[in-house]
Amino acid sequence: MMDVKVIGAGLAGCEAAWQLANFGVRVKLYEMKPLRFSAAHQTEQLAELVCSNSLRGTGMNNAVGCLKEELRRMDSLFIQAADANAVPAGGALAVDRDEFSAFITRQIENHPLISIIREEVLRLPEEGPVILASGPLTSDALSQDLVRLIGQEQLYFYDAIAPIVEADSINFDHAWKASRYDKGGDDYINCPLDRQQYENFVAELLAADKVAGREFEKLIHFEGCMPIEAMAARGLQTLAFGPMKPVGLPDPRTGHPPYAVIQLRQDNRHASLYNLVGFQTRLTWPEQQRIFRMIPGLENARFARLGSMHRNTFVNAPRCLDRRLRLINAPQITLAGQLTGVEGYVESAACGFLAGLFVAGEMLGRDIPAPPDACALGALLNHLQGAESENFQPMNVNYGLFPALEGRKLKRTDRRLALAERALAVLPAWWQPLAEKRSSKELQL
Repeated sequence: MMDVKVIGAGLAGCEAAWQLANFGVRVKLYEMKPLRFSAAHQTEQLAELVCSNSLRGTGMNNAVGCLKEELRRMDSLFIQAADANAVPAGGALAVDRDEFSAFITRQIENHPLISIIREEVLRLPEEGPVILASGPLTSDALSQDLVRLIGQEQLYFYDAIAPIVEADSINFDHAWKASRYDKGGDDYINCPLDRQQYENFVAELLAADKVAGREFEKLIHFEGCMPIEAMAARGLQTLAFGPMKPVGLPDPRTGHPPYAVIQLRQDNRHASLYNLVGFQTRLTWPEQQRIFRMIPGLENARFARLGSMHRNTFVNAPRCLDRRLRLINAPQITLAGQLTGVEGYVESAACGFLAGLFVAGEMLGRDIPAPPDACALGALLNHLQGAESENFQPMNVNYGLFPALEGRKLKRTDRRLALAERALAVLPAWWQPLAEKRSSKELQL
């Protein structure tokens, strides 16, 4: 049996390799670090988190919580690493990013059926099976080779990274610890602004120097990761009703919510680093330091990492991919992760899970069915197949992608919980037979 080549050892690539190997398929996992680093990656570890350390909400009132629970019940490597390296984050699942990556790196390195090859792939192999999981920062050379195969220009958007500050440089004469509505404990650091401070802050954001995109590229931002200055440009109160909303966060010194607030979320296990929630940016680094130190509590902030901006690349999935995530024009190549048009860490890993599963079935001569439409995995896969191709854009998992509940009219929260309950109820009938075959080696040759 041939080895499967997996190109890219990010979240999707590692998850795909893990699933393949656990079904008895040998994997060659290609990773260009440390020979070459992308604009956002900094370490040699596999599955490096670059934008945020948050994997978003844990509750079932949000579809990403349902997706995480599905992956947890199917022994996803991604969720194993997340659960083992979680840090306090209120109602969210956040991780120590270094320990998270180290966990996955160890597991991949120690698997007897996975070989890690540290080299850059510049051209897609002519023969498969291949899983391309090179991520949203796919190199120019590999991107152009992909364009050759799909016969059309790729779509792209810009993504931005939030700054991280050292915890002991935060001034608690102004800041305080609390979670919104006291949910989950004192997991966030909050920096308050009065009206004049807020308006001055917005004015400085709008006037600040920004890192310009290349002339031949149009700046297209994913709505879920909009740069703070781009949001500010939409109107004076946009931030106050967005990432800086003070609702549910009374200042303990006054008993009343401030006019606006900046929240910082723990970024590592030792609580020595905190990132500015929702503060993705393409401001120049000198401007970031100047303007963010205008925030009460951050006057003397030391930045462990400043924000940056990078291009995210993805294909028009409804036109390019089949139901098994294979390129229609080159079915020996399966795509995984954000390159397919899913958005977010959890969704990327989930897509890698599916890609590994589907290719394992092909390698072992077994037809592995797609997950049920009613579960989060199936809903995400259906988005890639059924979205309107003319204006296809990256999408986080959400309950709007799930099939409607028949004959039931429920309030919004109750409806979401009912959709999650249905998703988890239909999952075992699909997954359990696969899990039993995997554990009993029935699928292996």
